[in-house]
Amino acid sequence: MRAYRAGLMAAVAAAGLVVPATPVVAAGHAVPPPVSSRSTAAGYGGAVATVDATATAVGRDVLRSGGNAVDAAVAAAATLGVTEPFSAGIGGGGFFVYYDARSKRVHTIDGRESAPASTRRDTFVDPATGQPYAFEEARISGLSVGVPGTLLTWEAALRKWGTRSLAASLRPAIRAADKGFAVDATFRQQVLENAAVFAQFAPTAQLFLPDGRAPEVGSTHRNPDLADTYRLISRRGVEAFYEGPIGADIAAAVQDPPVADSPPRPWPYLIRPGGLTTTDLAGYELRFPAPTHSSYRGYDIYGMSTPSSGGTAVGEALNIMERFDLRHTPPAKALSVHLDASALAFADRDAYVGDDTHPRVLRELLSDRYAATRAVVQPDSALPKPTAPGELSDPYGSVRPPTAATSGEKAKSTTNLTVADRWGNVVEYTLTIEQTGGNAMVVPGRGFLLNNELTDFSFAQRAGALPDPNLPAPGKRPRSSMSPTVVLDDGEPFLAVGSPGGATIITTVLQILFNRIDRGMSLSEAVAAPRASQRNSDTPVAEPAFIAEYESELVALGQPAFRPIAELGAATAIEFQDQRRLVAVAEPIRRGGGSAAVLCPAPNGACGAVDGGITVTSSPGAPR
Repeated sequence: MRAYRAGLMAAVAAAGLVVPATPVVAAGHAVPPPVSSRSTAAGYGGAVATVDATATAVGRDVLRSGGNAVDAAVAAAATLGVTEPFSAGIGGGGFFVYYDARSKRVHTIDGRESAPASTRRDTFVDPATGQPYAFEEARISGLSVGVPGTLLTWEAALRKWGTRSLAASLRPAIRAADKGFAVDATFRQQVLENAAVFAQFAPTAQLFLPDGRAPEVGSTHRNPDLADTYRLISRRGVEAFYEGPIGADIAAAVQDPPVADSPPRPWPYLIRPGGLTTTDLAGYELRFPAPTHSSYRGYDIYGMSTPSSGGTAVGEALNIMERFDLRHTPPAKALSVHLDASALAFADRDAYVGDDTHPRVLRELLSDRYAATRAVVQPDSALPKPTAPGELSDPYGSVRPPTAATSGEKAKSTTNLTVADRWGNVVEYTLTIEQTGGNAMVVPGRGFLLNNELTDFSFAQRAGALPDPNLPAPGKRPRSSMSPTVVLDDGEPFLAVGSPGGATIITTVLQILFNRIDRGMSLSEAVAAPRASQRNSDTPVAEPAFIAEYESELVALGQPAFRPIAELGAATAIEFQDQRRLVAVAEPIRRGGGSAAVLCPAPNGACGAVDGGITVTSSPGAPR
């Protein structure tokens, strides 16, 4: 391990220039973000990286005032519910990964949304035609709403590992919702992209389309209803949501969608009611599964277990890649191995992984023995796509799918944050309401959007394949690709990383790990590098810069040509270096750029004023 690292660090070049994110313009009485929106920060005493400067500032200030990583993560997440309402909020769910420095153990919380008791195997099949609903028909309905888990996740994380109350953690978000924040280009663009569906619902249009128009960049956006909702939760606890008036309003909106009287453009589909009830909300329970675990080049890789497929898919792909010396392989051939390993992992994910997958199956998928059976990759010759899933040992592999599985998960929006504190505790947290804008319904009088998480289920059994592990069922949680990942070196944190992006989350996290560990990039370079996503498809996607740099060589090796996509993911990450130095990284450009902050730019603890403490790294340093 140490020898490998020494060779790796000898290959690390100086970090490239960091492109600042699009600045947020304060206007009116909006709350200006009190930190820079620069995407890379290096220093000491704690660090935060999110997609939003205001949320990063909130997390940084919690750390500065003595809170730990969990306190800062919850406060930042609550703020993202205000400033990133189309990607996350209390109407959704997510996965929380926590490294405890004292015990040197990794813990997880599964706050994924669950299906209401009324859910059936054919919930997403049109009874009139016998065919699955079109995706947007299923999404913009009450049928798509799962029981939210985000608020219980915050409460449980604080209770188990935090030092602050939920009420204290909500105060910065309440202020942001009351005072308002300056609309940036990303916020406006996300409203514009959802304008047709937002206009279908009266409370959504009132909040995000005042006077029928998307808010202008630089204008102040306020959400007094959400501020009041947070205040009610602060006074009465999570019971106000799961057993009280907020939950009653959620169930009412799902069962009787708040459709506008005369939207500018009628929706082409019937907006169907759903069956989520107050009983479903009151009965929701968090899960605390053991994290997935695999090793790679001597590092311990911890991720999220089911219903997420991220931990198993990332781990399996790394196990396959580990059989090759990718550090000394030419870039295109190393990338070809990486893409093939991703395709193989996705074939197995689609065939075998769902909410109720047996733990033995997960252990086998993550075993080196199984990776040896899947390592049919050759650097000089790419696998044909799509490729078939592997054969598990009996009884799980007694029937093999006769056709190759392919991932059909739609691209969607989520958000991710990474936090580390002065004691060495780490939080990697991915949270979501699914599509950008969720199911487009703002709960009347409550100021937050509902999720469309149940569209992550397979809508129907695929003909000729094994029974799909991701079909709907009462109480079941749909398969996710969220991949919050913590990497340890000899029990100490080395790297934490996560991203939004639907099924491309897995490939984004995998590629960042590959870039950092195998290709010798600094963390900021690894995050900024152009991306591709191979999910066992003969039409993989890639960013234009990746296509320009690598496609011709990869096609010559047998990889399929790529379909261009503007961007993949919006990652955040923190690396832990010698002498307790931290490097926090968010996206320099994707999704308008993220924001990273540290407490102290110098190791002596002289952090300066509250608005200081930000520095941009120009050298990757050495891993511990």
